[in-house]
Amino acid sequence: MDARTDDAADRERGSAVVEFLGGAVVLLVPLVYLVLTLAQLQAGTFAAQAAARDAGRLVATADPEQAGDLAASAVTLAFADHGLQVDGAAALAVACETTCEPGERVHVSVDVDVPLPYVPGGGITVPVHAETWTTIDPFRDRP
Repeated sequence: MDARTDDAADRERGSAVVEFLGGAVVLLVPLVYLVLTLAQLQAGTFAAQAAARDAGRLVATADPEQAGDLAASAVTLAFADHGLQVDGAAALAVACETTCEPGERVHVSVDVDVPLPYVPGGGITVPVHAETWTTIDPFRDRP
């Protein structure tokens, strides 16, 4: 064997490990951030769906004077369960078909902006929307 060949082989030892680690960091950091972002958006979607469903149930069955406050609290609680802070009253919209009498249908929608993780100041958000229709309990006392 030639001495020049042995020197070249010695200089190349260990470089595969360094290249593998460099490539792994370049590929894994964006992949981990993508997974965290998708998890945050999925949590926001689940929270919005649960909030709309629970708020609809409260509007349909609760005392009419308290229904709005209870529904807003349900929205805030549903998002808190998923680790997101949301003003329930601002995110919630309730619309009756006519006069919100027992037996009528109510449309409940929840609209929030879910911030992306690890973005300073929460500057980048993704809008999330959920809605449901429910019927006011026909056996509830009329207001």
